[in-house]
Amino acid sequence: MNTAMLTELFYCFIVLGVLLLIGTFLRAVIPAFQKVFLPASVIGGFIGLIFGPIVLDIVPIPRTWINIWALLPGLLIVPVIASTPLGMKLGGSNSTGKASADASKTFSIMMFAGSIQIIIGLITLGIFPRIMPNLEFYPTFGFELASGFAGGHGTAGVLGGFLQALGLPFWETAQGVTVTTATIGIIGGMVFGIAYINIAARRGKTALLKKPSDIPADLAKGIQLDMAKQASTGKETTYSSSVESQGFHLSVIFLACGVSYLLMNFVRANNIPVITQVPIWTYSILVMFGLNFLIHKLKLGVLICSKTKSKITGTLSDFAITAAIASLPLQAIITYIVPILFMCVAGFILTIMTLDMLGKYAFSDYHTERTMANFGAQSGVFLTGLMLLKICDPDYELPVINDYSMAFSFNSLTFFILMPIQINLMLHSGVLITLGFNVAICLSMCIMLFALNKARPRVAKSA
Repeated sequence: MNTAMLTELFYCFIVLGVLLLIGTFLRAVIPAFQKVFLPASVIGGFIGLIFGPIVLDIVPIPRTWINIWALLPGLLIVPVIASTPLGMKLGGSNSTGKASADASKTFSIMMFAGSIQIIIGLITLGIFPRIMPNLEFYPTFGFELASGFAGGHGTAGVLGGFLQALGLPFWETAQGVTVTTATIGIIGGMVFGIAYINIAARRGKTALLKKPSDIPADLAKGIQLDMAKQASTGKETTYSSSVESQGFHLSVIFLACGVSYLLMNFVRANNIPVITQVPIWTYSILVMFGLNFLIHKLKLGVLICSKTKSKITGTLSDFAITAAIASLPLQAIITYIVPILFMCVAGFILTIMTLDMLGKYAFSDYHTERTMANFGAQSGVFLTGLMLLKICDPDYELPVINDYSMAFSFNSLTFFILMPIQINLMLHSGVLITLGFNVAICLSMCIMLFALNKARPRVAKSA
């Protein structure tokens, strides 16, 4: 890479930063964006898409920058995924048996719902080539529903990067379709979630909420102007005279990424069987598990602040999402818009039905709150679930948030581990085998729920 190329990359990040600022401003002033909690990265990305060369061509953004933006999500998402195990406590015993069981139940319900979304995508891939014979469907079409709904915008870069690494020409289209389903998911998740909460509250099915309440204005706007309420971004685990705490955490994450790339390149250079096609994020998760274990063995766990780590990876995700949306292959999305809408509508219906039904079976308490947290995560992102939960439980008094947070972490980790298996099944074994694989996951999650209920029976809630 020469100076001109590096400068061009820097310009790309500058424009992405400007788009993020525009998105932040628009979120703060437009009520419609506030009601669905649309992230600034999504708003800014669509501003870049609409006013850039792909749609209106008002802002003179070079096509080479669009190409760079399309590649950025696949790179930026690697440290985001790699960081997942960092800071995990080993052998902790702070939670009660019930809390652990409830988190396990929540995890199994999330996994079941995610597999249902994959099944919907597979059914779409199975029937739409017959309904629309003139439309050419690529072999992994349909997986984008779960990637966008259960995964979110950041997963678009993961899927696109993996398909690109396999040398598949449709990687950019798949990345764009995932961005589309993620956008529909995050908006629909808030709209349908709030409607569900309204109905449940009127029927007396919420533990704390007697009538729907408004989200605080500053939370809806996405900015905090009251200095007394501005939260800390994390602990200072190092002295600035040596290294900034954020820089230290980022270096640890980059170390794991660097070792992962070395391992992956070694495996591929030596053509080691079976694991040659293992994606980079799988290496990064495994390496970080090892690095995190070593950190705790050396009693250096106090140097890792989970909040600081989350802020760093959140920043990387913001840029990745903005870049993915601003470079959306719009023509391809329009081509597949009918099956995309079919998947999304079916996804919303079956996801809420699944979560509602399994939630009633698994839990005797806080059914609405648990269902809404899970629905937010399985249609939008982690924050969507938190927002829906906050409507029901404004001060997070209920134990739901702990179960939800723990289950979401393991669900995300499992999703990224299973993704390459699912994609390879679609590529090499076809729809029916992949369908059977996901049916097996659903059955195993049902067995897990049944076993958890037997081990720790539901106790009727006292009046």
